[in-house]
Amino acid sequence: MKILVIGELNPDLILQNYSGFPALGKEVTVEDCVLTMGSATAICAMALAKLGDQVGFVSKVGPDTYGDFCTSILKNAGIDVSHVEHDPTTKTGITVSVSGPRDRALITYLGAMGVFDASGVTPEVFDGYDHLHMSTYFLQTGLRPHFARLMQQARAKGLTTSLDPGFDPAETWGADIIETLKHADVFFPNEVELRGVTGEADEELALRSLANGHTLTVAKLGSRGCMTIFEGRTCKQSPFPVRTVDTTGAGDTFNAGFLHAWLRHEPIEQCLRFGAACGAISTLASGGTSSQPTEAQALEFLRERVNV
Repeated sequence: MKILVIGELNPDLILQNYSGFPALGKEVTVEDCVLTMGSATAICAMALAKLGDQVGFVSKVGPDTYGDFCTSILKNAGIDVSHVEHDPTTKTGITVSVSGPRDRALITYLGAMGVFDASGVTPEVFDGYDHLHMSTYFLQTGLRPHFARLMQQARAKGLTTSLDPGFDPAETWGADIIETLKHADVFFPNEVELRGVTGEADEELALRSLANGHTLTVAKLGSRGCMTIFEGRTCKQSPFPVRTVDTTGAGDTFNAGFLHAWLRHEPIEQCLRFGAACGAISTLASGGTSSQPTEAQALEFLRERVNV
């Protein structure tokens, strides 16, 4: 499959396994530190490429070390970066992730992420692709007003579309995302985002409230696995127990695994299983991309645990 990804591009500075969570005026230590590919959209793109899909990336970075770092990693993964703009008027953003085995906290400098608006994207960009994926709806302030337009253009070209909202730092969420979902085939909120977007604490009620006759909403529920409502029935997948090192990017790698199966018209249960397997494997090493599986590795992981 050929998948186009549009969105933010920045590295992650991961501070691994803190001795205590930092408080103002105090200092704590961590066990490890690594600079790696960050940004939800790029982590998903890397996972798709690792699974064997052909991926193109559209974004903006600054003419700096972080921008070169990110584009070099994408290119080395076989991702087409010809539509990544190096803008001399801005700087590449960065995210600091204070991470542990169960959860993480993030601090982000937006940089180019905040000004990227895909103004140079024309409908011809979608030619030859099968699917469009976009992430980080709330954090990309420049791109946010254009998500619906881009997905609408992609669908007019025959592509399917998917959206991961990401967290809203302002926690206001906004009704505009509901309108945007009219142009999305798959929606990937986690449990916090699902509650924020819908106002519903009960996940099944939240999923049903988003039903629009078109969009498949897949909720990522952390330690409780994932669930969706497909053709009127609730489908759930429990998480696969693994010895977790770092949860950074696990949700984005889940997205890639689900899409990889869904685009090949696998049964919905297999899509959930494959996504869960990819997400679990990705937590076995530091960083969002260092432990992402190939298709063969994900299938072997599943063969050891379920009958597939």
